[in-house]
Amino acid sequence: MAAATAAGAMLMAAAACGGSDSTTSAATPGASAPAASAVKVGLAYDIGGRGDGSFNDAAAAGLDKAVTELKVEKKELEATQGETDAQKEERLRLLASGGYNPVIAVGFAYSAPLGKVAKEFPDTKFAIVDDPVAAPNITNLLFAEEQGSFLVGAAAAIKSKKGNIGFVGGVDVPLIHKFEAGYEAGAKAVKPDIKIQSKYLTQPPDFGGFGDPAKGKTAAQGMYDAGADIVYQAAGGSGGGVFDAAKAAGALAIGVDSDQAALPAYSGVKDVIMTSMIKKVDVAVFDFLQHFVAGTVKEGPAVYDLKAGGVDYSTTGGQLDDIKSQIDEYKQKIISGEITVPSS
Repeated sequence: MAAATAAGAMLMAAAACGGSDSTTSAATPGASAPAASAVKVGLAYDIGGRGDGSFNDAAAAGLDKAVTELKVEKKELEATQGETDAQKEERLRLLASGGYNPVIAVGFAYSAPLGKVAKEFPDTKFAIVDDPVAAPNITNLLFAEEQGSFLVGAAAAIKSKKGNIGFVGGVDVPLIHKFEAGYEAGAKAVKPDIKIQSKYLTQPPDFGGFGDPAKGKTAAQGMYDAGADIVYQAAGGSGGGVFDAAKAAGALAIGVDSDQAALPAYSGVKDVIMTSMIKKVDVAVFDFLQHFVAGTVKEGPAVYDLKAGGVDYSTTGGQLDDIKSQIDEYKQKIISGEITVPSS
């Protein structure tokens, strides 16, 4: 994962390109900075938690960086499969009532619970990844997943020898639709008649599709059997199963959120991970905490897109070395506004 550097410049860029709905963690007049040593950060994970090799691990990396560089204290709480909103509320409430401030909720599944708990603790600052729930004490850490997905979709279309690729989504929700829409747009920009297979592992309110590698493997196997030679997964912890299926089929896969080919958890399948769509949750989490320590947190959305360096694609393993210039050309066209990527 890329290091969280130049955070202030990054948020300025986010404001410039995120449109009227984007805000940055700009300084709040009169805000006083808490002593870093007194800052106690609470972080509530999504399903899969620390060690998922994906979305949650990216958040954990940002938190770990804050512990090291900002000298904050931390408390982390895990989610469980099939839990209720009431359980999520209690997790957030436990952190806030325990004196943890700020509190970070990882994932859109915390939307309703956080909206309720934030009202109960108006003096606590909250952040949520991937959801726009609004309150005076909530910062929304949002990403242009469709833009990064466009790039790996273009790469898939260029590299596919069969003109047949796939997409596996963890749960059929609007957030994951952004990944699919961008992937499809990127692939069709290269090859308009390319075949794209698509499958979601679960339907809400069942969010188990983000933590079921066996389902991921079965879905990807079906796509490879049906002629796909590259499959992109936006499925959290289920993505490991997609990689296993690619390995068994002698095919390729595309990772998500982190540079998954570089992670020890996937060392046994790194050769089949052609690239990953990097979503820099670590940057957003660290950036939020840096602004909290400085007393400059502002509520509302901060949008991390290609221009802001919030999403990208990985080149670990060298499998895109021969087409990197083509992918970077698409990247610049998105940044310049020449290409507008659909999000649904």
